[in-house]
Amino acid sequence: MEKKVLVVDDEQSIVTLLQYNLSQAGFEVITAMDGEEGRDLALTENPDFIILDLMLPKLDGIEVCKQLRQQKVETPILMLTAKDEELDKILGLELGADDYMTKPFSPREVIARVKAILRRTQQKPADPVQDPAEEEDSLQISKLKIYPNSYEAYFNDVLLELTPKEFELLLYLAKNKGRVLTRDQLLSAVWNYDFAGDTRIVDVHISHLRDKIEINSKKPVFIKTIRGLGYKLEEPKGE
Repeated sequence: MEKKVLVVDDEQSIVTLLQYNLSQAGFEVITAMDGEEGRDLALTENPDFIILDLMLPKLDGIEVCKQLRQQKVETPILMLTAKDEELDKILGLELGADDYMTKPFSPREVIARVKAILRRTQQKPADPVQDPAEEEDSLQISKLKIYPNSYEAYFNDVLLELTPKEFELLLYLAKNKGRVLTRDQLLSAVWNYDFAGDTRIVDVHISHLRDKIEINSKKPVFIKTIRGLGYKLEEPKGE
């Protein structure tokens, strides 16, 4: 069955370009030219993927994304942005976008990212209920407990509200506890890119994770920055 992609952009040339290339790649494509229409189609058409421009009439991409996430729509979202738009605005904690691309872009790269994100998100099991045998696969680091099979993580026995990307990053760090991981390694392992990507997206997601699992995100005890190298997740001292 064809995967359905919703393209929301107010530039007709971009919509036409993406519609043609995505269709050629085997996707069903639906389109919207403003944020309100895009939000409504996302809710009624149940697309498998959303490509969402940041600057839109009626509702901008940030507001569309916020409203969808507030309504528990977990459809992967790829944001399209201009080069001068701040990354932290695009990937803010409230936003919940899975990835971003700056204009101008290559249609081939867009399709590669769409496929990579779909591969990753489709690994999430539909049924979060685990049997006791699967519970043994959980990872525990101090007050942090991660259940890979149910895509759930708890801190102090409280369920963390994580985006799919944040969960996968946390899980990968936990599986490599104590090991220094470069930004390129994380980009390759978590974002599944086979091409050079922007490693700032890793920094933004690390920042979001720290906000959720650190007592003081400015003085992290779980996710440490190793200057000039990358990051590592470790057991807090004294725990």
